[in-house]
Amino acid sequence: MASRPNLLLFLLILPWIAWSAWRPYDRLTWWLEVTPVFVGFIALAIAARRGWRFSSFVLVWLGLHMVLLLVGGHHTYALSPPGEWMKEWFGFTRNHYDRIGHLFQGIVPALVTREILLRNQVYARRGWLNFTVISFCLAFSACYELVEWAAALISAEAAESFLGTQGDSWDTQMDMFLAGIGSLVSLFLLKPLHDRSIAKLHGH
Repeated sequence: MASRPNLLLFLLILPWIAWSAWRPYDRLTWWLEVTPVFVGFIALAIAARRGWRFSSFVLVWLGLHMVLLLVGGHHTYALSPPGEWMKEWFGFTRNHYDRIGHLFQGIVPALVTREILLRNQVYARRGWLNFTVISFCLAFSACYELVEWAAALISAEAAESFLGTQGDSWDTQMDMFLAGIGSLVSLFLLKPLHDRSIAKLHGH
């Protein structure tokens, strides 16, 4: 059944959701940060009802991205412990956990989009596939930045925690740049593993 891998993913992520929801740094920021996790599970459920399931490779990356979002939502990105550890280890002047998040914001949507386009045979020429995936990821990242901006306008209290600029005037541009880099990682570095996982899905 198409829903079984999704159910397994949900069961693996459920403890992370429970931990993340328990006394987060800021409740409003938590909702803003982790809502994509719930949206993702709803989308997977709708796809499963239509007989679609993603490859195991994509589901693993989806799970990793969800954990990253849940950790960031619990602590806020600017105060996330992994980012603090990196500051200590590498001498950074800011918490770079949000940078990892935006890199994943390119990697995971790129894998999802690539698989949908490939398996539905949308393009006869592969060159258009890469162009479309990169364009989608950059557009998705830009839209997410607009959502952050809108949230900051609505709630001044949550603005700093949700935006996580940490005084960087070029934070928005860097976020979109990293999403673009993430899409390139998916298309060129992760491509062989992704193709192999899709082939196993079709029993080849």
